[in-house]
Amino acid sequence: MALNVKVVSATSEIWAGEGTQVIANTVEGEIGILTGHQPLLALLAKGEVRVTTVDGQKVTVNADDGFLSVDHDTVTIVAGDAVLVA
Repeated sequence: MALNVKVVSATSEIWAGEGTQVIANTVEGEIGILTGHQPLLALLAKGEVRVTTVDGQKVTVNADDGFLSVDHDTVTIVAGDAVLVA
C-alpha cells in the first residue's frame, strides 16, 4: 500500500504522486509519515519536505509555512511558498 501525496503552494501544485514515506518539519519538530498513520493536522515550519516514492526515488521540496494533513493514507501539504529541489 502507498501514500497518496500532494504538495501545493499558494499558487500551484509542486508535486503529486505515490510514496512510501513523507518527512516534514513542523512547528513541534520533524515528523515521519508511513502508510496507516493516524489522521493528523500539523503546522509546517520552514524547511524540507522529503518524499520517498514507491520506486525508491527521493523528492525534496523546500516549504515555507503552511500545514500538513494526513487522512486515510492521503498526505496533503499546503505551503505558503514551496519550491521543488532539483
